[in-house]
Amino acid sequence: MKTRKLIGALALSFLASSVMAAVSPEEAAKLGNSLTPIGAEKAGNAAGTIPEWTGGLPTDAAPVDANNFVGNPFAGEQPEFTITGQNYEQYKDHLVEGQIAMFKRYPDTYKMPVYKTHRTVAYPQDVYERAKQSALNVTLVDGGNGLQNYAQSRVFAFPIPQSGIEVIWNHLTRYLGGNARRSLVQATPQTNGSYTLVHFEDEVAYPNQMDGLDQEKTANALLFFKQRVTAPARLAGNVLLVHDSLNQVKEPRKAWVYNAGQRRVRLAPQVAYDGPGTASDGLRTTDNFGMYSGSPDRYDWKLVGKREMYVPYSNYKLASPSLKYSDIIKAGHLNQDLTRYELHRVWEIEANLKSGERNIYAKRRFFIDEDSWAILASEHYDGRGQLWRVGEAMQFHNYARQVSGNAAETLYDLIAGRYLVIGLNNEEKSAFQYGFKASAADFTPAALRNAGVR
Repeated sequence: MKTRKLIGALALSFLASSVMAAVSPEEAAKLGNSLTPIGAEKAGNAAGTIPEWTGGLPTDAAPVDANNFVGNPFAGEQPEFTITGQNYEQYKDHLVEGQIAMFKRYPDTYKMPVYKTHRTVAYPQDVYERAKQSALNVTLVDGGNGLQNYAQSRVFAFPIPQSGIEVIWNHLTRYLGGNARRSLVQATPQTNGSYTLVHFEDEVAYPNQMDGLDQEKTANALLFFKQRVTAPARLAGNVLLVHDSLNQVKEPRKAWVYNAGQRRVRLAPQVAYDGPGTASDGLRTTDNFGMYSGSPDRYDWKLVGKREMYVPYSNYKLASPSLKYSDIIKAGHLNQDLTRYELHRVWEIEANLKSGERNIYAKRRFFIDEDSWAILASEHYDGRGQLWRVGEAMQFHNYARQVSGNAAETLYDLIAGRYLVIGLNNEEKSAFQYGFKASAADFTPAALRNAGVR
């Protein structure tokens, strides 16, 4: 059976790409009934290999340490089987081109340990209530480049999507736990496995959770992001500030960089689209951050449908503070013995560059988890139509804070034989910190100089 077949009449009904309206009250009533409160199919699959969603993990699913690192609720489980470069043909129905390319590129070392599927994702009740408001009220504007009536709900713009652009907006507006801080590292290993860690401190704040923000003047704001480099010494003190908007054609993303060596704040228009990612050695673009970020206006977004796929899931082992970065980062790819994959339903989206637009990626495919609306896998093609880069988000659900996140994100360059990994924090002092009090004054260009003091 071909892996591209659509799953169920529900997915078939969503193929229309021109619908701009919110759903009817009758459709929205499916949320929490036949659908989960944020729009996934509540039922399991016919084969019984994907279970029914019954509410996700409880907040006390496993112990949480003093530094907010969550324990592994599935620590006693073993892989049901492992997909390798020698047997992947047996599992092709649930694999995609990018995964198969990794098996071919690294036939002796790349593997996918596949475990029992668990539907772990659970969000706070107010998120579910706001998602239903989104379904009833949010609409696309400017051909899908922006959102209307989103400020009331500020989560999951289209829980019952009717087009590819609506699905990608769900990823861009997914619930990430509110204001958050994290310390993390990024590495770009050479082909021999050698690497230098780049250390970051990130902060993200949302308009409805900030003091001193003029809500009327910032009605088009999506989020505020600040990133400070703390190591190595040659980069330490550099700070990036981003104001992201809901409609970046009407009001483009604003970005500034503080250069510690020059002690100057500069506008950074390159922090958008395919501009180079910070300290990425040319291995990722700005819009690769978070698997995909920024304005969707340069692509036509096609909703291919829904499918069952082996994706990174419940990667508690990979997120463990007992691991060293050297345990994880290896030549060619991550240490796949530490990873976990499960069979889940995903939305498949294809993005094709519009005529006259520019991006180094002419075509992209994204595979989006139905339970969290997060991109878990991606494929990026060059102008010749050749598969160039393959991305993976190593998902795990923080049950204690009721938010889904990643132990790491990877982007593999199949041509160069190198990769980038970002988001590791195993050796940091603490895991994500949620709920900090954010002030608008801390997310201004004037505040960058103070943030960049070494």
